[in-house]
Amino acid sequence: MKRRDLLKSGLGATALASATIGASTASAQDAGQDRVNWRMTSSYPKSLDAVYSAGETFIKVLSTITKGRIQIQHLAAGEIVGGLQALDAVQNGTVECCDTAPYYYVGKDPTFAFAAAVPFGLTTRQQNAWFFEGGGLDLLNEELFAKYNVFGLPIGNTTAQMAGWFRKEIKTVDDLKGLKMRIGGLAGEVLAKLGVVPQQIAAGDIYPALERGTIDAAEWVGPYDDEKLGFNKVAPYYYYPGWWEGSSAIFLLINKAKWDALSAEDKALMTAAAHQANTITIAKYDQLNPGAIRRLVAAGVQLKAFPAPVMDACLKAAGEVYASISAQNPLFKRVHDHMMAYRNEQYLWQQVNEFTYETFMIRSRRG
Repeated sequence: MKRRDLLKSGLGATALASATIGASTASAQDAGQDRVNWRMTSSYPKSLDAVYSAGETFIKVLSTITKGRIQIQHLAAGEIVGGLQALDAVQNGTVECCDTAPYYYVGKDPTFAFAAAVPFGLTTRQQNAWFFEGGGLDLLNEELFAKYNVFGLPIGNTTAQMAGWFRKEIKTVDDLKGLKMRIGGLAGEVLAKLGVVPQQIAAGDIYPALERGTIDAAEWVGPYDDEKLGFNKVAPYYYYPGWWEGSSAIFLLINKAKWDALSAEDKALMTAAAHQANTITIAKYDQLNPGAIRRLVAAGVQLKAFPAPVMDACLKAAGEVYASISAQNPLFKRVHDHMMAYRNEQYLWQQVNEFTYETFMIRSRRG
């Protein structure tokens, strides 16, 4: 069932605020509709409450609008499988669904990155537009996720991420050579072209690696999440922008057989709950990050923007990585071309009005 078909059923995200949801659910229960009890494994620990809350919000909303008929147990990373094994657990039926960042699975197919974040990709609003109105979500579900026995719905976004924590300043492209950095996926491939040595390190191991000097830099998410992990105590320079994650989607991946077995109404209800979780998670990050960045700066963190020549070199390297993968992977090329054409079209409008307005307001703000 495509997203547009689900929304046309009348139980889209806007229906969450209407009495028709309650009436429809009550009618379904009166008709003896089956209860649903699933398990959801997460790629995130409970301690990272902002990103973990995407799954929590989805579950809570779904339970509310079905009056408890659909229940999902949320299992943090490591409770049943490791965070990076979430997709495998859903594929093989160990659990019915997971909340995760699809770019964790670029080892299976680099096309997974487009479902989360890619270097010099989309902003959060652009990504939502591409998913829900630009055909991106249908493309991913039909041509990528289906191959791995899952169906996907976005349930959150961390918004634009920071470029991470560095033990030394980055003044030129040459300063990247030999730099050992905790970063993975396509961003790691891009930076490797400029001499960075990418390191794959789990969240809990980043702090000691930075403290001991085993690595020279590390990226995670943004001010709120990074503050919780205490990176400012061992690396003084906090760089931006995180060009590899101009937005970063959190996905609900559902075992395809389980999804296909649901009624049309339950699919619509899950889609509505996913839309609500997506909206709330974005709002949560927009709420939490400003205070966190103020606290970090007050604690002595030095905010640094990448110099323009560094950004230009990274953009050029990203193009080379995309061309190389596209030459070997037709699906990657198809999704890449689709997304980037959409991005360029979006900027044609945004540079006229929104960018001009936001730039003026940023210059004019007081306090």
